[in-house]
Order: sequence, then structure tokens, then C-alpha cells
Amino acid sequence: MSAAPEREKVAPKPKAVKRESVLAKTAIEGLWYNNPIFRQVLGICSALAVTNLVLNTAVMCLALTWTSTLSCLTVSLLREWTPHRIRMMVQTLIIAFYVILVDLALKAYWPDMSRNLGPYVGLIITNCIIMGRCEAFARSNPPGRSLLDGLFCGLGYSFVLLMVAVPRELLGMGSLLGVPVPYFATMWDKWIIMVMPPGAFFTLACLIWVFRSFQTRGEEKGT
Repeated sequence: MSAAPEREKVAPKPKAVKRESVLAKTAIEGLWYNNPIFRQVLGICSALAVTNLVLNTAVMCLALTWTSTLSCLTVSLLREWTPHRIRMMVQTLIIAFYVILVDLALKAYWPDMSRNLGPYVGLIITNCIIMGRCEAFARSNPPGRSLLDGLFCGLGYSFVLLMVAVPRELLGMGSLLGVPVPYFATMWDKWIIMVMPPGAFFTLACLIWVFRSFQTRGEEKGT
């Protein structure tokens, strides 16, 4: 009798491929499919308050991304030692620690920007985007994935804020980053309403409508 044919050995998938897939999935979720503003309409307070100037918006984006990334990492590192009953208080303290660092750095090295942003830097502590990611993801996932999740959620939020800020400053003041733009600075009849709260509501509503339309079409094609 002939020997039974040997089963083919399936080579294990390289760890590098798996890491790349996790990174890509986390990036797409944070930037697009699970974008905190387009999908969940969270954290729009600062989106409406500081987006009249691109420079102010960029600083706010950096502050929130820094806080989101390190807060998620810290919550994940401490998840095994954090009592369940006081986890929300611990998360708030962690977020407050990183926000205070940003606030002190701005007051020490960039006082003009600190005055421009006013209380909105401190309000990052209660930003529901960061609290939501800490509670929903970082509390039950390893540090590496939690850091990436916080980073890309912050970048997704920053992407939306900058998309709101650019047309507001351009159409309302005729400049970008404080630099006059040809035609808009001289010939364009500036829309003052764009640098006022109604302009922020209008711009954000248009962006959400456009991007949700693209998301809906993509989901229909996928089904």
C-alpha cells in the first residue's frame, strides 16, 4: 500500500503583514469610517469656536491630537490597575494632566495664541471624543493599538477642523494663515458672516452633508 500523501503545510502569515493591516484598519477607521465629527457629530464646540482662523485651528488640532494620543496610551497602560468604579474619574485626571501641559506651554511660549484660544484649550478635558475613545477602546485594548486609535481619531478631527477653517478665513478675511491671498484680499467682497458663528454652522453642515453622501454611496456599492 502506498503511503498517504502528506498534508501541505500552511506557512504562517508574517507578523509584519498583520501589523500593517492593523495599522491600516485603525487609520481608516479614525480618519474616515469612524470620524468623530462626520460619523458621530462629537466635539463640534471647538469646531465652531476656533475655526475662524487657520492658525488658531492648527494649534487646537495639535493640542487635541497630542492629548488624545497620550491619554489613550496612558489609560491602556493603567487599565489593569484602574478600579472599575472610578475609571471615569481616572480617565478625566489623565486627560486633564496632558491638557494642562499644553495650556502651560502656550502661556509660557506663545501667550498671544493662548489668549486667542481662550478657554477652549481647557475644554479639551471634557471633549467627548477623547473621553469616548478612552472608555470605548483604550480601556480594553493593548497600548500600541490604543495609541494608534487616539492618534488617528485626533487626526480625523483635525482634518475636519482644517476643512472648516480654510474656507472661513479665505472667504471671510481674504487670507490664509494671516497672509493675504490674491483676488480674495483685493477684489473679493468679504463675507463677514463666515467669521461669525453662523458661518461655522453653515460650513460644517455642508461638509458633513458632502462626506456622508460619499460614505453612503461607498456602503451601497459594498453591499
